[in-house]
Amino acid sequence: MKKETKRETIIRLGKIIIPFIIGIGVVLTIGFLLGEALRLKFWSLISGYFFPPLGKETIIPAGIIAGIDPLIMAVSIAFVDIIIALFLLWNYDLAKKIPIIGKFIIKVEKIGEKSSEKYAWIKPLRFVGIILFVMVPFQGSGGFMATIVGRLIGMKPLNTFLAISAGAIIGCTAVAYFAEAVKTVFFTNFLAGVLVVIILFIIGLMIFVYRKTNNKNNKKDEKE
Repeated sequence: MKKETKRETIIRLGKIIIPFIIGIGVVLTIGFLLGEALRLKFWSLISGYFFPPLGKETIIPAGIIAGIDPLIMAVSIAFVDIIIALFLLWNYDLAKKIPIIGKFIIKVEKIGEKSSEKYAWIKPLRFVGIILFVMVPFQGSGGFMATIVGRLIGMKPLNTFLAISAGAIIGCTAVAYFAEAVKTVFFTNFLAGVLVVIILFIIGLMIFVYRKTNNKNNKKDEKE
């Protein structure tokens, strides 16, 4: 086994530490710039993004309702996805050894290998496919999952990172300004706002039922 040089050790440690330093530094800076009234709300929402089933589709609107600027919420959540992707791309094998996270990565890899239909639509599109995957505002479509999917379909790390970055920024911005528009409608016409929420709820429920049914069918196919 080749002995690791001092330079290689420093680079390896840097790849582990740098994403944390950048991530924590930026989130803390934004929080302090927001002011005391919104600071704790902002940090709480960013922290909540790391815990499923909360995703961009819930965290971003919650921040806008709390009074945080849509662009700040969009860029902040997109930034989290980008930093997670950077850490995973630099430390994929190490991440697989981390408790809980490692088990989840291995599980996703096995699902992807066994069920070719799971991410079949992404493979021919590759770069654009990853962008679309990250843009979709549903649980499991963030930078963490997209990094694993990018690896499964054989994309180069840099291309995966750029695709995740583009998808995160576009998707989060779309969610943020849509939520801002709904919030504005509520203030100007409450009944119209309620109607929009009901329609969105019905659409979301239909998608949820479809995805759940589809997952059950995939599991049956895997067993067979």
